[in-house]
Amino acid sequence: MRIMINGQWQDHPEATTVAGLLERLSLEPTRVAVELNQRLVRRANHAAIGLNENDKLEIVTLVGGG
Repeated sequence: MRIMINGQWQDHPEATTVAGLLERLSLEPTRVAVELNQRLVRRANHAAIGLNENDKLEIVTLVGGG
């Protein structure tokens, strides 16, 4: 499956959910914000939202500090 992540096309071996992709990318779901096809995906919906060929995601890592 081909999807765009942060402006770069990537191939992934199978269909997955947002949660599955974050796990595959070793990203902590509580530390990222995800936009799928220009729509924000609520964290509570990560496991329910399936990804499709040619989807476009923006994944932003949240950083704390001060």
